[in-house]
Amino acid sequence: MTSVFSRIIAGEIPASFVHRDDLCVSFMTINPIAPGHLLVVPREEVDHWIDLAPDVSAHLFRLCHRISRALTEVFPCDRIGLVVAGYEVPHCHVHLVPTRSMADIDFSRAAGSVDRAELDRHAAAVAAALSSGS
Repeated sequence: MTSVFSRIIAGEIPASFVHRDDLCVSFMTINPIAPGHLLVVPREEVDHWIDLAPDVSAHLFRLCHRISRALTEVFPCDRIGLVVAGYEVPHCHVHLVPTRSMADIDFSRAAGSVDRAELDRHAAAVAAALSSGS
C-alpha cells in the first residue's frame, strides 16, 4: 500500500514543502511538537532507514544538516533535534525539531492540527534561509 508520504510527494495530499530534489523532499509536519518541526523524506518508499541505499542515506543526512542550519536562522533555539523513529508511517523520515532542551522532544505534545497558512509561512521562511546559503 502506498504510504501517506508517497501520496504527499506525488501531490495527492497538500503539503508545505521546504525542499524537493530527485532523491528527497522536506515539508512541514501537520502535527508539530514545536514551531518549525519538519520532516525530511526520501522519495523512495523504504520503511526502515537502515535499508536505504548508502547514497540515498548520505544525501538524506546531508540535506538534514543543511536544513537544520536554515531552521536555526528562522526559529530561535539552542539545537535542532533530529529523530528517526519510524513508527508512525512505514516510510523512512527524519524529524527536525527546533529545541531549547531535551524536554522539547516530546511527541505526546504534538499539535492535533495547525493552520495551513502558518505551515506555508514557516516553509517559505525555511526555504528562503536554505536558498540563501545556510
